[in-house]
Amino acid sequence: MAATDRTFKTAVKNNPHLGEYLKRWKANKKKLPEFMVQVGRDISKEALNIIYPVGDPIFIHVYLDDTEGVIKYHAIEPVLNDVEKTKYDKVLEIVLEKAPYEPVPEKEEELREVINKLLRESVIVTEEAEEETDEKKRKFNFVKQKKVKMTGLEYDHIRYFIERDIIGSGVIEPLIRDPYIEDIHSIGTGYIHIIHKIFDMTRTNVRFKDDFELTRFLRGMCERIGRPVSEAHPIVDGALPDGSRLNAIYSNDVSRRGSSFTIRKFSSTPISIVQLVGWGTLSAEAAGYLWLCLENGMSIFVCGETASGKTTALNAMLPFILPQSKIFTAEDTAEVLPPHEIWQQLITRDEGPEDSRVTLFDLLKAALRSRPNYIIVGEIRGAEGAVAFQAMQTGHPVLATFHASSVGKMIQRFTGDPINVPITFIDNLNIALIQQAVYRKGKFLRRCTSIDEIEGYYADAGGVVTRAVFQWDPGMDRHFFRGMNNSYILEQKIAETLGYEDKRKIYEDMMYRARIIERMLELGITDYYQVNQIFVDFYRKGPESLPFSV
Repeated sequence: MAATDRTFKTAVKNNPHLGEYLKRWKANKKKLPEFMVQVGRDISKEALNIIYPVGDPIFIHVYLDDTEGVIKYHAIEPVLNDVEKTKYDKVLEIVLEKAPYEPVPEKEEELREVINKLLRESVIVTEEAEEETDEKKRKFNFVKQKKVKMTGLEYDHIRYFIERDIIGSGVIEPLIRDPYIEDIHSIGTGYIHIIHKIFDMTRTNVRFKDDFELTRFLRGMCERIGRPVSEAHPIVDGALPDGSRLNAIYSNDVSRRGSSFTIRKFSSTPISIVQLVGWGTLSAEAAGYLWLCLENGMSIFVCGETASGKTTALNAMLPFILPQSKIFTAEDTAEVLPPHEIWQQLITRDEGPEDSRVTLFDLLKAALRSRPNYIIVGEIRGAEGAVAFQAMQTGHPVLATFHASSVGKMIQRFTGDPINVPITFIDNLNIALIQQAVYRKGKFLRRCTSIDEIEGYYADAGGVVTRAVFQWDPGMDRHFFRGMNNSYILEQKIAETLGYEDKRKIYEDMMYRARIIERMLELGITDYYQVNQIFVDFYRKGPESLPFSV
């Protein structure tokens, strides 16, 4: 018996609700799904029918609906029957009644321990469920005896829902747990849609049963992040405890189809540059180019439209910065994750009295006084863009994300309202990397469509001169290096600073770094922290530190 089959049988044995779901599925004369512990991007979407776990007792069934011709996403979790619902309500009331007398937990794990302690004190687990006669119901006064009788299976179900609703994310808990989900989109009480890392935009079977449940969820979620939502303040934007980004629109007056929210999920482990090369987001040569540029203090803006992968690309390239560098990050929502030991992480504060608020503009001004080696701005939107250019002008390299679909549009936005950077200052920025979300042959892809160097402003040319050193060919889905022997940044900035007698030798350095990344991909070294350690060792010990031949 294969290990996967044994794992599947164990999962069904430990989770009776999974077995019940499979029985119903098979009763409709449908083929049993294939069980996968992990889902890879190479999975075929033809005749798709898989189940994967996201942490007991939740499983995800993804399948191709032959009737509708679309991929469907079904979250499998325990279901409370009528008897269990009654017991759940009783137990929850007892737990909430006792909770104020417990020490106030400071961490989620402490809260979980308190809830489970109160739950154990509030139930009597029996081997079998007793018949609920009128006499027993009358004697079963939970307020007086503070105990609810239930079977072991009922206890497991009720504990899951109490933890889910008090500590977890309620109805959307399966979606929050699923590591393959990028975004969660909910509009009113309709079925929630997701953006799946492998299956793209998909409708789920998850929904709020009514407006009351949705309203209660939104109020609880917004209060958890310290930004209460109400009719007076119907729009909330903030970060959840795990770092995911929440945007909620409350009130039917503002959101005509019902209160809505979007959650952009946060991954505690960033995507590595090797993974991006493997997925075709950019080429190994482009990664080698970025490596040289960040190693030598170039300023880079990652530009693109919403959900084009800007922050992912930014995080992936941060290990290229010298490991001993001091990093200063300024963000509205914590999304940038440099792997450096000397990292000053600052977040804006837009709540409270006017004079106590802290903007990105304030944080960037503070950054200029802290002597960082690199300043990273999570996302430039307004006047802080001018401060970022002032930082570059004074010799501080800057990385940032920015909404623009091309280098030309980026320059237009920076030189117009409300940022108003003088066009003659634009050449303080060295490189613009353009990201785009594209559909190609029925697949949703993220691609670096170009990497442009900013040479400078020339009055006789009538504007800023840029050079596209890398370009993506959508027909071939390949990246081409157009800057060979023609890169202003590599030759005039980096090679000149490093004192190369023959500036063209810099391309050999770039290609050597590209081969290192290709070898990591060939050997399956893709984990962010493994990749970062190889870069750290390379900087500290040189090429001989590489655990493979190049």
